[in-house]
Amino acid sequence: MNKDISDTHIRLARYAKAMSHPIRVYVLDVLSSQKCCYSGDLSEYLPIAKSTLSQHLKELKESGLIQGEIEAPKIRYCLNKENWNEAQELFHQFLKR
Repeated sequence: MNKDISDTHIRLARYAKAMSHPIRVYVLDVLSSQKCCYSGDLSEYLPIAKSTLSQHLKELKESGLIQGEIEAPKIRYCLNKENWNEAQELFHQFLKR
């Protein structure tokens, strides 16, 4: 990889990729306004299949923006506060240039 590309660039790109779909932005908006949310609850508000929602949640989880806990039969998703705060700061620093 190019020596001018820093770890900060990589982290910022990872967060940007995870936020590159309106459904994922919506999920982050919902989770940021609540303490936690079950994936089953989100499917009631979105006009997409549960399997599609599951893929979006997986992408957000892999980016580190959300975390999930299995509470059978559902998985509870919450923001990963540390990474969410880091993403906000990285975007702020990048966009204010």
